[in-house]
Amino acid sequence: MTEPLRIVFLWHMHQPYYKDPVKGEYALPWTYLHAVKDYYDMAAIVDATPGAKAVFNLVPSLLDQLLDYASGEAVDPWLLRARMSPADMDEEDRRFVLENFFSANRQRFIEPHKRYLELLYRAGDGTRGSARHRQFSDRDILDLQVWFLLAWTGEAARRRYPEIDELLRKGRNFTPGDKETLLARHADILREIIPLYRKIHDEGKAELAVSPYYHPILPLLCDMKSALAAMPRANLPAARFRHPEDARSQVAQGIARFREIFGFTPAGMWPSEGSVSDEALSIIAGCGIKWVATDEEILARTLPAGLGPGKGRLYHPYTFQQGARELKMFFRDHQLSDLIGFTYSSWEPSRAVEDFMGRLRAIREQTPDARVVPVILDGENAWEYYPENGYGFLRHLYGTIASTDGFELLTCSEALDRGPERRVIERIHPGSWINADYGIWVGHPEENQAWDYLERAREAAVTSSPAVAERLAVGDGRGETAGIDDNARLVCTSLYAAEGSDWFWWYGDDHFSVHSDRFDRLFRKHLMNVYRLLGLDVPRELFEPIKKTTPAGLVREPAALITPQVNGLVDDYFEWLAAGLFDLSKQSSAMHAAESLFQSFFYGFDRKNLYFRLDSPARLAELLQVDDELHLNVVSGGEFRLDITPAATDGPLLRRGDGTWHATGSRGTWGIDRICEVAIPLAPLGLEPRGKLFASVTLTRGGEEFGRWPADAPLLLAYAGPELEIDNWMI
Repeated sequence: MTEPLRIVFLWHMHQPYYKDPVKGEYALPWTYLHAVKDYYDMAAIVDATPGAKAVFNLVPSLLDQLLDYASGEAVDPWLLRARMSPADMDEEDRRFVLENFFSANRQRFIEPHKRYLELLYRAGDGTRGSARHRQFSDRDILDLQVWFLLAWTGEAARRRYPEIDELLRKGRNFTPGDKETLLARHADILREIIPLYRKIHDEGKAELAVSPYYHPILPLLCDMKSALAAMPRANLPAARFRHPEDARSQVAQGIARFREIFGFTPAGMWPSEGSVSDEALSIIAGCGIKWVATDEEILARTLPAGLGPGKGRLYHPYTFQQGARELKMFFRDHQLSDLIGFTYSSWEPSRAVEDFMGRLRAIREQTPDARVVPVILDGENAWEYYPENGYGFLRHLYGTIASTDGFELLTCSEALDRGPERRVIERIHPGSWINADYGIWVGHPEENQAWDYLERAREAAVTSSPAVAERLAVGDGRGETAGIDDNARLVCTSLYAAEGSDWFWWYGDDHFSVHSDRFDRLFRKHLMNVYRLLGLDVPRELFEPIKKTTPAGLVREPAALITPQVNGLVDDYFEWLAAGLFDLSKQSSAMHAAESLFQSFFYGFDRKNLYFRLDSPARLAELLQVDDELHLNVVSGGEFRLDITPAATDGPLLRRGDGTWHATGSRGTWGIDRICEVAIPLAPLGLEPRGKLFASVTLTRGGEEFGRWPADAPLLLAYAGPELEIDNWMI
């Protein structure tokens, strides 16, 4: 009998360490909010679905935060405002609530609820600097507090507690008792999360895995120069960070903390961001971990002949061997993982599951010797885009695979036990799940500056404190002074926290967030804490932001050629990653009710087309009316315009001449769904490499201009030309 194709789902659960080391309070609330929405739901769905199995990778610094919230001791300004009686709020408190309590997915969390949407409109879509808080009564503020907490409550939790469902039905005019009831149920959920994960592990429904304690990029801790293997032209920090003993501490401490919380030693690990190197894997193996997982592109660049036809070599476990140390390895199927993370949320769940199963059948038919298909992705952020927080989709997906002949849901350890085979790797390509390199975390001037500050703080700590030097040198985070010199322990903890990947994720121009300044501040506070604990003067440089502000909302210029699929959907994490980006919320407001329709403007190009993307806070196809027209205006030598309507997918590219608009003979294409994506041919524009162009978008409704982005002046865009990829070493 042919063996079934084994499917492994690994959900990586992670949040940055948001706790301010100086104030002892949380800078951002996302651990709490994802706990009551996702961390409980994900385990509860597996627990309640017959045949379901999954691996949950839990980062120790996340577990610490969950325990802090579950104990009721966490100090969180967002929760303080949520608990506060509106009658006791001053003007600053009210402004805080209006600016922050609409921080939720508009399409899934706000628009389905009439009262929440009504409050959003009255608040001016949460626009900063608004004086509209004075128009909100105490009852309005109370309703907003409750709706913010309700919206972030997961589907499994809603189904478990009738009180939550009753509040959803009530919808408005909430009482202080209603809010207290909701907060009490949240407290119940928080206390149950970790015991629930232990329960499903004990019952064989899940395997629990771990990451290094504060989620650092291990290869960069081991040796910053390892980045050059995948990025030979990278501009690395001035100070060479090379501390494999820190990598060992992060791994060993993470395992020890996991064991302290759950009572057993984990077998597996998702190295932070799937980042691997020979030295990092050797350290992980030396700490007793049996298996790790990373991305398929790492395997493709490791094997001399790549993944082979149909990616057939991907669907096997491998053995990394270095001397006497061995470590089993799984490599994620990139496409299947990204379909769940980015695509299926806009599909009807049964259609999405059918498509997924069709792809699994194709793997089984085209690659008869395939043993295991690892599907690995973030375990919390995708679900806010799904109906019911992904509840129906996940239950249907698990149930369908479990009940279909020829397929079997397993954990990573079970897959290794069921199908032992030995495919040996003696050297691994150094990289992460993003582009198979470390370009997200090092190379940009901001990132390099942060690494230099970290190295200086570490050197200052080692030089000024023998106890710290001893603890760091031991490489397991303890040393002979464990439990004696608490100050040295706190210094090491601050250094390890500053090594976390998340600070470097938000430095540079790869990603942007309205909260980037808070990540920057937290990183610098961890380093300040090192100096203060040692009685040293804090360097003046740490009081200055590393994260630079850019004029008129510019986040970044294009870093590589792109060729996105123009369909109005985000099909893949990498599709627009190298594009230029403007944050339109930093622009002057557009007109009237359209002021927040568009939030982000992406642009890029390949050798044939210019590409543009407009993001809105909700699904754009539902925000636009049938007779709306978007006009993309481009100035490059001449004035060009493309008239975009929801009912069509292409149209003539127009050029202005003699006071009127004439067809150029070329056509632009577009797709409007969750977002708007546009392609216009380069040839008519006559752009020269290293040139500039201007772009703006207007919306007409009922024959009148309804909105303009930017409101005051077009965006100035850089066009590097087809040689862009030669000039740039990374995305």
